[in-house]
Amino acid sequence: MGSSTTLLVLLFVLGNGVAVTMGRFLRTEVEVIEEDLDEELFLVKESKLVANTSAGKMVVFYDRRVPERLQIATTTMEPRSLMIHRFLAATNVMYVVSGEANLGYIDQNNQRLTQIRLREGDVYQIPAGSAFYIANEESDQKLEIISGIEPSQGLGDDVFQSFYIGGRANSGLSGFKKEILEAAFNVSQEELGTFFTGQKMGVIVPLQGSHATGKWSKFLELKEEEKLQQLREMVQQGQENEEVEKEDEESGDDEEEQQQTSLPWRMLFKSVFGEEIKNTREKITEDPPRSYNLNKRKPDFENKYGWRVAVDGSQYHPLKSSGIGIYHEYLSAGSMMAPRVNPMATEYGIVVNGSGRVQVLFPNGSNAMDTNITKGDVFFIPSNFPYCEIAHKGESLELLGFTTSAQRNRPVVLVGARSVVRTMEGPELATSFGVSKEEIKHLVSAQHESVILPTP
Repeated sequence: MGSSTTLLVLLFVLGNGVAVTMGRFLRTEVEVIEEDLDEELFLVKESKLVANTSAGKMVVFYDRRVPERLQIATTTMEPRSLMIHRFLAATNVMYVVSGEANLGYIDQNNQRLTQIRLREGDVYQIPAGSAFYIANEESDQKLEIISGIEPSQGLGDDVFQSFYIGGRANSGLSGFKKEILEAAFNVSQEELGTFFTGQKMGVIVPLQGSHATGKWSKFLELKEEEKLQQLREMVQQGQENEEVEKEDEESGDDEEEQQQTSLPWRMLFKSVFGEEIKNTREKITEDPPRSYNLNKRKPDFENKYGWRVAVDGSQYHPLKSSGIGIYHEYLSAGSMMAPRVNPMATEYGIVVNGSGRVQVLFPNGSNAMDTNITKGDVFFIPSNFPYCEIAHKGESLELLGFTTSAQRNRPVVLVGARSVVRTMEGPELATSFGVSKEEIKHLVSAQHESVILPTP
């Protein structure tokens, strides 16, 4: 029996021995696969353009078929630009592909404005329920970010929902009735008109060049305490208005309207800023988490054909709360990742550079997908589905990815010098293939490389 035929049979046997966790795929897709193979079954083709201005662009990729779903977002920001303040009801694990970012968000533990500088290769998690902004203050360098986002399950929307604090058309505040905003901010209608019509560009705006964006530049120039004080003044105004509303409610004046006024703001303030607003000079006893630089981490595996590095909650503590892991891998031209399977998590990958090919099998061993991938393509691998990636002969392949588990989670390598078949080599394995001990020993010992292999 030829080695290629034996390897195929081996993959079928291993595939049949894997527990099936995605029965829906097996019931619906395997029946079709024999007659009409979908060569792009696990490519993520659905996307939404969340932001597109002269200052930057953000695209979200999603797939409604995946039970353990993540959404992959790619963000590009021009020099001197800002992604305006937003409230995101989803965990956001960010990776800086290139450039540098100034990130500011309200830390949920100590209710202060946390500011951190992120550089190329940095990983940072923004917890669900945080208000934040991202600024690219560099004058000559674009900022590129890839994010793995775990959306909340509340509304069942295809794409995560963002509540933008600033901006005009996108602001989550501007839709309130004028009388509600007047009471909440404690300012006149004329003042509110200027506030909510000044920014016309959208989600990503320039930091220079117009009066409309000047307030953002000024905000970023403030010291940390001054920034937080501005936000807290809004909160304080809301609290004072609630006291007035309570008095009015007790007198029975316009009770229904007063409830409409206070409820949205009370929910917002409690969600973003917490039940109590602490003094800005209060000593902070708990430091915010630092970023984790993936580029400086020694690869988990490396040889002359490529490398792979993965980070989970044991290396970067904030990931424990999200249940998201992250990995980065590089294959030199013509090399391949050995066939493997992830029994614990669904994996998502996006091609950062280069091009190649990815093949995925159903757990029963039949071919699920075999397709070419190039820069910008997003795909996912369901747990317990064997797969491998191959770089094209004339070009390397670089992938960044996220997994739905933050535990110590490594794919199980099926073939190679350090693999399942090498460990299982013996008379039992020979019997399962119906070959001699000599033949099985030759087959499983022929490959001297591990994890990342040369292609013929």
